[in-house]
Amino acid sequence: MYPTLDVAVPRFSIIVPAHQVQAQLPACLTSVLSQDFRDVELIVVDDASPDACGEIIAEAAADDPRVSGLRMPVNTGPGPARNAALDHASGDYVLFLDGDDTLVPGALAALDARLAATADPQLLLFDHVRVAWYGAAAPGTRPGLLAEDGPGAFTLAERPALLRLPPVAWAAAYRRDLIEGLDLRFPPGHYQDLPFVYPALAAASRVAVLDRVCVQHRQRRNGGRSRTAGHGHFDVLAQYERVFTRLAALPGGDRWRPAVYRRMVGHLTAIYHTRGRLPASDRTAFFRRSAALCRRHRAAAGASAIGGGRRRPRLRTLLLRLGARRAFHLLHSGHRLLRRLRARARGRLGAALLHAHYLVQRRRPLDTRLAVFASGGVCAGHPAAIEAKLRELAPGIRTAWVGGPQGAGPPPPEGARVLTAGTAPYWAAMARARYLISDNGFPDALLPRRGQIRLQTHRGTPLVHTGLDAAPRDIPRLLRQIDSWDYCLSASRHATLAAESAYPADYLTLEYGSPRADLFHTATAQDVLRVREELGVPPGVLAVLYAPARRGYDRAHLPAVDLGRLADELGPGYLLLVRAPGATPPGCAGVLDVSSHPRLEELCLAADALVTDYAPVLFDYANLDRPIVLHADDWGAYRAVHGTYLDLPGAAPGPVTRTMVELVATLSGPRLWTDPRGAPRREAFRRRFCPYDDGFAAERVVRQVFLGGRRIPPVVPAEERRPAPGAVAFRAAAPRPRSGRPLISREAV
Repeated sequence: MYPTLDVAVPRFSIIVPAHQVQAQLPACLTSVLSQDFRDVELIVVDDASPDACGEIIAEAAADDPRVSGLRMPVNTGPGPARNAALDHASGDYVLFLDGDDTLVPGALAALDARLAATADPQLLLFDHVRVAWYGAAAPGTRPGLLAEDGPGAFTLAERPALLRLPPVAWAAAYRRDLIEGLDLRFPPGHYQDLPFVYPALAAASRVAVLDRVCVQHRQRRNGGRSRTAGHGHFDVLAQYERVFTRLAALPGGDRWRPAVYRRMVGHLTAIYHTRGRLPASDRTAFFRRSAALCRRHRAAAGASAIGGGRRRPRLRTLLLRLGARRAFHLLHSGHRLLRRLRARARGRLGAALLHAHYLVQRRRPLDTRLAVFASGGVCAGHPAAIEAKLRELAPGIRTAWVGGPQGAGPPPPEGARVLTAGTAPYWAAMARARYLISDNGFPDALLPRRGQIRLQTHRGTPLVHTGLDAAPRDIPRLLRQIDSWDYCLSASRHATLAAESAYPADYLTLEYGSPRADLFHTATAQDVLRVREELGVPPGVLAVLYAPARRGYDRAHLPAVDLGRLADELGPGYLLLVRAPGATPPGCAGVLDVSSHPRLEELCLAADALVTDYAPVLFDYANLDRPIVLHADDWGAYRAVHGTYLDLPGAAPGPVTRTMVELVATLSGPRLWTDPRGAPRREAFRRRFCPYDDGFAAERVVRQVFLGGRRIPPVVPAEERRPAPGAVAFRAAAPRPRSGRPLISREAV
């Protein structure tokens, strides 16, 4: 046994069994020990691992007194290894991690805050992501199951849908008295979590949820018990027997037997149908024993367990219970064939005709005076700025836009043709247009054609990993995409290096600046006032644009900033322009939801300051030389999940806040506009990320791509650039009186 730790009731006991995970174990332990929340004990069990897991545990225990280690005399599997650690756990709550899992930064602090907010329930369920061996991440739970609406804590009877959560032990925090009161322990076997999770959920008197990803669960390429073919999958039958036995022993546990029965039928069916999960020689025996298990528990589960009203689940369950393997196979195959036939009947003929039409159009000459633009079905971003400049400099070239749903964004300019994706006119234009410009991908069915030029503009300066750096699922498809590009737009050397790493190919990089930011150098004070009037911003009121980034670990994508509280703290002299769908509280004074506004560039013109976290808009907004506040409350988690190309807080063009108190103080005080260090910070940021943004980026692109590279305008020196002025002038005022009058006096321009 390794050195142990004597502490007085830590908040969390975190248990980690380890067997042949020497490559992943250090990251697992570091993810726990590097958390901001430090009131933990970490119990790591060396399950007689033949590799260096034992040495890694010993080193961690020597370096950090919060770590203690155990060693099993023989390999027993994660269940008994966890049990050995449970005998030593002393924390208020117990969490489990596999040796190749990791905690997301900030997870323990979030768990502790949620537990405190819900008065320490017996069970707290949280979200996770499943990370494939090649790096791709997928959500762990269905949307909405962990929604934090209604009461903070409840019983399973109030939210029975929680039984649909994956029955895994590492997606919950268990109060230790719940484990001890039920005498919960893990049995050996491949599916040891089942008899632990279901009884705990059924017996907990108070349950709470946290709709936040706290664990990254790594799925191994090989070696994972539940994903490896073999006879060990028969263990699921014994584990469900234990589940029903434990439910029968719980007061009121019988009421959950129908729901667990349905989950069991689905689980057994999934194992049986998953290709490569069961050896061919075991499939018949597995089906026969599954049928016997269903028959044994059918009566106790109740009539409602047959299938919840849908014909297919009801019939599937009946056939499984009767042991009718051939009929079961026929049902499954029949439904699968029917789905395919329906899909093919709907799409095959139409797709074949469209493809034939496309091939015919490819044999026709290129239309050298046609350019097709695409930006997610709307006329926006870099493509819109380039198209506008093209119509000015080369009016003889006709333009067309790939359209989306009607009213989904700003309409194309007058005279531009609108193409509906997937239609015959669309494929004809894509086959014959000389120029194709997109800020996303091009259709996979679009074949390379000699003389056709493709320009990839991207959607802004990259911060998070993209392309090959983001571990895409379909690497060959991505390589085919980037090999078709002729030009790739870049705003800076930073963007060039990131793009050429993420998208390695032989295209020509146009390091010309950000076309969509040209507006910031060409707009006038009258343009700014016009946009503010259209939005409804009162004269003299300080408009603050709040535009957070989306997060892969937050399914709701709602910001952590309490907008109602922020507006109340700032007072009537401020107006928050919120570009975050679903985040604006209803009826909140001082907050204007602009999420559906078609042009982000105009919102930037209207805003006197920007509050964001990691959204690409900050790189363009910096051209306006107005205050920017970086609210980086979860930078560690964001960087760990998405991967980033730079330390953004370290390079921020303005103040960095991490709490609501800091954010309110920064926005309400005068230093955001009067601090003499502010302008040099913004200037340094622009030198690094906006060196070519002078109002002529779109013209440089048009002259290079469409006009043969003639008369490309040089870059205007930074000291000669004149961005659009803000709508409100600022000057220092007297200190804030007790009445709460703002520290900034405002004068309309």
